[in-house]
Amino acid sequence: MLECVTLEDLVRLRRARDVMDRDYARPLDVPALADVALMSPGHFSRSFRAAFGETPYGYLMTRRVERAKALLRRGDLSVTEVCFEVGCTSLGSFSSRFTELVGESPSAYRARRHETGAAIPACVAKILTRPRRNGAPVGAGRSVRIGEAGSAVAS
Repeated sequence: MLECVTLEDLVRLRRARDVMDRDYARPLDVPALADVALMSPGHFSRSFRAAFGETPYGYLMTRRVERAKALLRRGDLSVTEVCFEVGCTSLGSFSSRFTELVGESPSAYRARRHETGAAIPACVAKILTRPRRNGAPVGAGRSVRIGEAGSAVAS
């Protein structure tokens, strides 16, 4: 059954999503996020999935993997340190989710060279390197063009 999300609920859901974006390294669970959205945990989970196409946990883990990729590219932290830095408490679960979303293990990602993307503006790199689930190609469903004054525009 397709659930309809009201504008009022969408505002509350975006508030919870903003908390996940900002505080991804803190311990966050559905009841705490539901409190931010002023909803029951069940209604929050259903509404979040209806509005954003993935579960709150899936969204949070995608954010954590996104941040982990940036830390791993720097190369000054071990995979275990990165795991805890982004708010994960289990190295095994972190590695499994990272591998699922990125297509290679955190160790392999950290070990390879990353200079090829250095010339890409950060706003474009964020779009193109966002972890994708289920083998979807990087940038799937999005195109990037250069707009006025050289700014990148995703569409």
